[in-house]
Amino acid sequence: MRVMVVYAHPVETSFNAAVFATVKDALTRGGHTVDACDLYAESFPAIMSRADRLLYHAVPDNRALAAPWIERVLAADALALVFPTWVFGPPAILKGFCEKVFLPGVAFQIVDGKTRGSMRNLKRLGAVSTYGGNRLRAFLAGDPPRKLVTRALRFYAGPAVPVSYLGCYDMNRNSEATLKMFLEKVRSTYAAW
Repeated sequence: MRVMVVYAHPVETSFNAAVFATVKDALTRGGHTVDACDLYAESFPAIMSRADRLLYHAVPDNRALAAPWIERVLAADALALVFPTWVFGPPAILKGFCEKVFLPGVAFQIVDGKTRGSMRNLKRLGAVSTYGGNRLRAFLAGDPPRKLVTRALRFYAGPAVPVSYLGCYDMNRNSEATLKMFLEKVRSTYAAW
């Protein structure tokens, strides 16, 4: 498969960078073609300007908002996201990616006022996120990053598409051994793709 791995963390020495490297390595060793997309390194234009918003529903002209990234997602057979959870959400750059790439006419169609997912090129979805708080705190906050992947992105790809979501909770207190075990879980999950 051709897998687009979207990474959203500004610090190259972060634990998220280690997760990103692990996902890419596991997929490559599994024989997949990896399109590694580092949103910060690629200076993804995340801010939705007034002009961008006015163009949002203008299919197909709206593809101009993020044309190179849209083409990469449409060329992929699978999509994986690697990001931290900050203030119970993904980093702004990843949120902007979702707003500018998963557009009407790309990720979904609007038919008679109803939306229908249309990213049938995606056969698999995955995400790995780190959280400063524990699983209970994320649950009580509704865990928006998990829902973004398991509900919104799955809607675009289709209900039968398998989704793997891994959360590394309690980053503020995790031991080195816990982090190593989590990286092994990431490796085994993506090796099975």
